[in-house]
Amino acid sequence: MAARRKLIAGNWKMNGLKAEGLQLASDLAGRLQGAGAVPFDMLVCPPFPLLFPVGEAIKGSPLALGGQDCAPKQKGAHTGDTSPAMLKDAGCAYAIVGHSERRQDHGETDAIVAAKAAAAHEEGLVAIVCVGETWAEREAGKAQEVVGRQVAGSLPAGATAANTVVAYEPVWAIGTGKVATPQDVKDMHAFIRKELQARLSDADSVRILYGGSVKPDNAVELLATDNVDGALVGGASLKADDFWAIGTSCR
Repeated sequence: MAARRKLIAGNWKMNGLKAEGLQLASDLAGRLQGAGAVPFDMLVCPPFPLLFPVGEAIKGSPLALGGQDCAPKQKGAHTGDTSPAMLKDAGCAYAIVGHSERRQDHGETDAIVAAKAAAAHEEGLVAIVCVGETWAEREAGKAQEVVGRQVAGSLPAGATAANTVVAYEPVWAIGTGKVATPQDVKDMHAFIRKELQARLSDADSVRILYGGSVKPDNAVELLATDNVDGALVGGASLKADDFWAIGTSCR
């Protein structure tokens, strides 16, 4: 099996206005173009209003564009939703689905996440399916049970290594400064790989990202961990130097 190419994905969340978003994306696109061959793919996921301007700014560069969410429908009377077709029209190649902030703030279930991933696949987008446990669940010894249930319920029929990435983000480590230990990450990513192997014929080629307070000073160790095929980065993706440093930590 060919080595899985690392993916460094930046989730800007609800941050950034047009001018700063364009500056950040253009900076990263320029660095990628100037670096030549690198051992990673790089992705930015701006807020929805910035998708079209950022997409235009980075067109033709190696920097990929993604949405932070997508609707499970392609069009219709769904006020406030954004369809996968609209994401693709803006230049997106990826869509994040099932982020813990969507699950918590908007009550998204595994079934809703699976429907969103399936809709993304219909439009040719790669779905980044997020899973992760809370601190209470980890303390209760239920981390693998929770994550296993999310993997089983959030991956749609037809998921493959070509159209799906899994992102493990322990909820307790998102934006808190807490980071799972390398052993914690290694154990959970190995568990997720086994869960994928029970469901997908090409499970060994599926990229599994780690997310949760990833920064330049811990990226080298995290990205060198078995079955960690990249990172889903929050706060550090808003600073070009930090995000680039995480990418160049890939070996």
